[in-house]
Amino acid sequence: MQRRGWRPARLFSSAPIMMTPPRFALFLSVPALAIAAPAMADDGLTLGGEVRARYETIDGQARAGFDSRDTLFSLRTRIHAEYRTGALRFGAELFDSRTYGADRGTPLSTGEVNALEPVQAYVAGDIDGVLGAGSRLSLTAGRMMLNLGSRRIVAADDYRNTTNGYTGLRADLAARGGIKATFVYTLPQMRRPDDAEALRDNRPRIDRESFDAVLWGGVVSRDDMIGRAMIELSFFHFGERDSPRLATRDRSLDTFGGRIIAEPAAGRVDYEVEILGQRGSISRSLAPGAGRQAVRASFVHADIGYSFRTAWKPRLSIEFDRASGDRAGGRYGRFDTLFGMRRADLAPSGIYGAVARANIVTPGIRIEAAPSGRLDGFMAYRPMWLAADEDAFSTSGVRDPAGRSGDFAGHQIEGRLRYWLVPKRLRFEFDGVLLAKGRFLRDAPNATRKRWTRYGSFNLTASF
Repeated sequence: MQRRGWRPARLFSSAPIMMTPPRFALFLSVPALAIAAPAMADDGLTLGGEVRARYETIDGQARAGFDSRDTLFSLRTRIHAEYRTGALRFGAELFDSRTYGADRGTPLSTGEVNALEPVQAYVAGDIDGVLGAGSRLSLTAGRMMLNLGSRRIVAADDYRNTTNGYTGLRADLAARGGIKATFVYTLPQMRRPDDAEALRDNRPRIDRESFDAVLWGGVVSRDDMIGRAMIELSFFHFGERDSPRLATRDRSLDTFGGRIIAEPAAGRVDYEVEILGQRGSISRSLAPGAGRQAVRASFVHADIGYSFRTAWKPRLSIEFDRASGDRAGGRYGRFDTLFGMRRADLAPSGIYGAVARANIVTPGIRIEAAPSGRLDGFMAYRPMWLAADEDAFSTSGVRDPAGRSGDFAGHQIEGRLRYWLVPKRLRFEFDGVLLAKGRFLRDAPNATRKRWTRYGSFNLTASF
């Protein structure tokens, strides 16, 4: 089942696990199995990691400007080490994210390639009793990964081949009565390289952080506020400015929100509602000295589900997501999800990547099941509309500035199947999407040619 509630972020996890078609299976399994043996020292040093191999294929690409048919092979290696001594922890994590088979028409970006990157290098410590018995304050400094709140604004993306890293300070407070709080002041790591040729060549280059991009804010929550439901409040400020090597839209965004969630439980109704508002300003273009616009954007997510008391543990849910788009006029209205994930709510990223938290209105229905401890999966259906007819649909890049191509984007059916071939060591995953394009994705001036988009990814992950 999908875990949706707030949890203290683990610094490393043995995430999803993957496979490919028969002609790739042997090639994929060799690097994965080569490091599958556990390694742990007795002196407080813990080592862990994973290797994920992925083969993606797409036919009828929905995003504008890319090949209609494409394939991509990705390899991601993570190695994490942490040394504990008393209340102190010293940790580091290396990501090596590479792709093979991309050409000039492949939607390749820093979301796929980030070779030999030390995403984490931190020192952390715990202080007990700061707010009385049963309370704990945890402090972390350095390079780190963050999963905060619902992960819709700040996350360490996992389905994507690369992740988001942050350099700075983090404070986690847990107090009696189910009160939790997390505050951060960070410089988001700007992944490099970011030019097409270097990305295709998988060139290693250390990511850059500076005060040209700053993210700060926090999340406060309390369990069992309304029955068994948790209530959460969040606020994040992101500010950026041009640097000598990078022109930006000079975003200055305040994102604030509230969330209520009752987690899934067998034989019970669960639900989640999150409302986010966004205010601030943004430059009208990347040009130096471009005029500025006020930002007024919003996002709403709601779902309600029921988990049945049967051996397969099925959960049926109804969902709704709306992220505002930009309309003609003086204000900028396109919601910016900043560093949030997309997979858990909407659709895979990778070479599909057409659907995310921007200019979209979409109800949906989802069925999840876990027949055993080794097997789980889900299927979801959602029709999709534009929130603003003149703006590009979600992250497809398809746009009709005149707003004459309607507002229906299409019908999306997606599914995922995961199976532990070797429990806790080797996991297979298949992700598939079928998109029947609606009028907008067929008729907009830069819409792609085919009426259907078919996407599949085969993944194999070895964890140790």
